[in-house]
Amino acid sequence: MAANGQAKEETFKKVKTILVSQPRPERSPYYELEKRYNLQIDWRPFSHVEGLEAKDFRKQRIRPDEFTAIILSSKNSVDHFFRLCEEMRVKMSPETKYFCLTETIANYLQKFILYRKRKVFVGTRSIEDLGAYLKKHKGEKFLLPCSNLGAKEITKFLDDMNLDWKDAIMYHTVSSDLSDLSDVTYDVLVFFSPLCIQSLYDNFPDFKQNDTRIAVYGNLTRQAVEDRGLNVNINAPAPEVPSMTKALENYLQKSNKDG
Repeated sequence: MAANGQAKEETFKKVKTILVSQPRPERSPYYELEKRYNLQIDWRPFSHVEGLEAKDFRKQRIRPDEFTAIILSSKNSVDHFFRLCEEMRVKMSPETKYFCLTETIANYLQKFILYRKRKVFVGTRSIEDLGAYLKKHKGEKFLLPCSNLGAKEITKFLDDMNLDWKDAIMYHTVSSDLSDLSDVTYDVLVFFSPLCIQSLYDNFPDFKQNDTRIAVYGNLTRQAVEDRGLNVNINAPAPEVPSMTKALENYLQKSNKDG
């Protein structure tokens, strides 16, 4: 993806190609950038989810039906919770309570259960939004389906509330195979998580930055890039730059100002 050397000073060389380390969305403000600046923007998820097999999950010695409340932090957690229950022939009680971090997750949950307001509790963005509901139902026994990466913010919050809870690894987030990109060079690589950086080096252990600009979202992603000795050229979120597309646009206004 790049040859030897490393970019050290910002030169704002013209950008023609961008690789975004996510799946291609149906609609996105990136498409407007693509037209406005005559770019080629490609999309490629650098990581993917693999479900744990029932025989491997059993090694954790956890039975979902021994819990009275389930905390769901993503669509993946919903998918793999109910998949494993089916594979293990576990039937959850109709009285089981479900605590969903967002309305999107709660809506997705309707694919798997008969949705009742009295047993589904919904936040707006983070585990803190569910604090009042969790406090009200403090006597429940909570299960947190998660990936091998864990959920540090959620687990800390649950500990701080002194809840009776346990996490259960039900799926793994792993690096995707990007070997077909080995002869492709992009002007900008866009990363959204430390795992994307790990995937980059899993696939291209000899990666050198050269003239490639690196765009990152979030402090943890930025740290992962800098830990590898790479330079961050485009950073979001930042004051007055709430999104990655806004950060890219600000950069493109300088790098592509002559056309």
